[in-house]
Formats: sequence, C-alpha cells, structure tokens
Amino acid sequence: MSGYVGNLSAKQAEALEQLREKVKDILPQCPSQSDHFLLRWLRARNFNVQKAETMLRKHMEFRKHTNADTITTEWKPPEVIEKHLSGGMCGYDQEGSPIWYDVIGPVDPKGLMLSASKQDFIKSKIRDCEMLQKECDLQSERLGRNIDSITMIYDLEGLGMRHLWKPAIDTYTEVLTMFEDNYPEGLKRLFVIKAPKIFPVAYNLVKHFLSENTQRKIFVLGANWKEVLQRHIDPEQLPAVYGGKLTDPDGDPRCRTRIKYGGQVPRSYYVRESMNVKYENVVSISRGSSHQLEYEVLLPGSVLRWQFSTEEADIGFGVFVKARLGEWQRAAQMKEVVHSDRYNSHLVPEMGSLTCTEPGVYVLRFDNTYSFIRSKTISFTVEILHPNNQSPSKNSSSIEASGQ
Repeated sequence: MSGYVGNLSAKQAEALEQLREKVKDILPQCPSQSDHFLLRWLRARNFNVQKAETMLRKHMEFRKHTNADTITTEWKPPEVIEKHLSGGMCGYDQEGSPIWYDVIGPVDPKGLMLSASKQDFIKSKIRDCEMLQKECDLQSERLGRNIDSITMIYDLEGLGMRHLWKPAIDTYTEVLTMFEDNYPEGLKRLFVIKAPKIFPVAYNLVKHFLSENTQRKIFVLGANWKEVLQRHIDPEQLPAVYGGKLTDPDGDPRCRTRIKYGGQVPRSYYVRESMNVKYENVVSISRGSSHQLEYEVLLPGSVLRWQFSTEEADIGFGVFVKARLGEWQRAAQMKEVVHSDRYNSHLVPEMGSLTCTEPGVYVLRFDNTYSFIRSKTISFTVEILHPNNQSPSKNSSSIEASGQ
C-alpha cells in the first residue's frame, strides 16, 4: 500500500490512529490536523510511530523557534537576498502541484554570504517552504483534492566551482537538513536540467544530507529535458524559456516577475570582506624552505580544492603532478598544473580548485625559499571532491625541503 489516504494497509491505518492519539496534545497547534498531514510524518519514518511522533514534536519546537506561522507575513529577507538569491514559484504541474524553480548559474554565493547572515539565508528558505505549503493548501481548496507536495526544477546551466565554495556548501547542507527534518514528503519530484560535467562532484557533496526517499525523487535529465518537462507540465504553465508558452505580461519568456535569476552582488551590499574560516591544519615553513603536500587522485574528474591563509606575510604557492607517492622531487622535476605565484594570503584568505583530468599524485607546494629572514605559518584545508558516492578525502603526506 502507498501510505496515502485511501490506500492504507491495516497496519498503516493502525499506525495513523496511534500517532493521532500520541500527539493530540500538540495537534491543535499543528499547521493541519488532517490524516494527509499526519501521514507525511509516518511515511518519512517508514510508519514507525515513535519516530514519527518524535519528528513531529521537534518540528513544532522548530515552528515556535522560527516563528514559522507568521514568517510569510511578518518577516522580510534583507534586500540583497530579495534581489540576488535566485528562485521562484511559477505555474503548476499537470496534477496541480506548485512548481518551484532554482536557477543556479547566475548566483553569486560568495557575494551573498559576505552581505547577509547564514541565519537570514535559512530563514528565507523557511519562508519559501511556508509560502509553498500555503499555496498547496489553496490548490487543495481550488481543485477539491489534496495537494501537499511540489515539483522543483533545478536549472544548472553555468554551475561552476564558485558555487562549491565551502561556506556556501555548508550553509546549503544546513538548508537541506532543515527541509528534510521539517517538511517531509513535501517534494513530489525534482528535475535537474542542463547539468554540466561538474554536477556529479556537486551532488556528491550534498546527497548524504538527503533521505533515500528524496534521492529517489531526483531526475537528472539529458538533452531531451524540454520534452520530459512537457510530459509533466502543460505548455500554458511552463515558461517559454523552458519549452512552454508562459510569459510575463510584457512577453518576457523568463517570467522574471515570478522567478528571480540572481546575479553578481554589488560590493556596496558587503558587510564584511571575508569569512571566518576554520582551517584543519597548520604548518610552519622555515625561512629559505618549501613544504609539499601530496594527494593521490585515483578518479578522473575529481576536484582538488584548497584554502589557506598565512600570518603576517605572503607565501608562494603552486600545484604540480608527479608519478609516485612519497618520493620527493624538486619543483623543476614535476609537471606544473597551477602556476606558482606569491599570494598575499596574510591579507585575504586564498582559495582555489583544480579539476584533475588524469589520475596521479598532485603536489601542493608552499614556497618560502625566497625569504631569508622570516619563517611562515600556514593554516590550510585541502579536500579531494570525488565525482561518485565517495566522501571528500583529506588524507595527504607532507614533505618539507630546504632551499628548494
């Protein structure tokens, strides 16, 4: 049985009655008291009544803490989020569910996070979820049948490494966790369109925060994505830019009055110039010396990502490739893949990435050979982002050399 109203097994029906009895003290304060509502929590916990009760009680505490009941009417995001964070509801699918669009490419994650707090981002997503739930309720009234989930379309054209900036990914995973914990069964299906080659790396960073049930609802579409969307969405409800007939009143095929497309954040919005980053390693490099970090990359398409800062003075940095792990080589004996240069990482933290097209031993080299007076202290974090189900790797070996 599906676990939905009208299609319950005897055991599922019993679980529903048990849950209703267990939460009767908080049910009047819940967004809904219907069977449809309670079944969402049961399905999310495979009809384990105790786990569903715990989840729902935690959600009610969440609603109280975030003022979720009034967030759509009494809270407004900062202007920079309103103007430069993409997304919007536009149209309905063939079953009447609202459609939400996220347009990732134009978004400036670093600019946004230097201009607003993490709490404001999360609150803006809570507001979106509450707004969409209210729209589902309105659709239920209009259509005379229960609508309690949405269709999402992720437009990934232009997705790049700047979108995988670690503070932004950390915030996004918090948003996903919030969504999974507090809006169960709110997603009907998610279509990913125009995914670039880096998509597997990006998805691998966040998929561990998604339930198996949510992952089953994600469909990565190929070149025929317009055709697939048209199977689920009538042309009159689909923006023209996505293969339908819907436009704004002025004929805009992107429907910008309903979907925000992000964009570069002007520096006038910045409230800080850099993020406070927690680094995982610290190393001291003697004057006239260099320090090499070795990372063995086995999977083509993996991304090597680094971030570092120094105390008081600059440092040289470059990335090389060599054949064997653990065998020290001079810089001139290795293949240079990221040009060595001196970075003012004592003023602004340095961050970068490299897509490793070939397996090999990649060497991150910190160069202090030009300094005959001062040693340097480097704080750094390095990760290998895999394009499959593996978690990011951080293991390395280090080699320090004098005068090299």
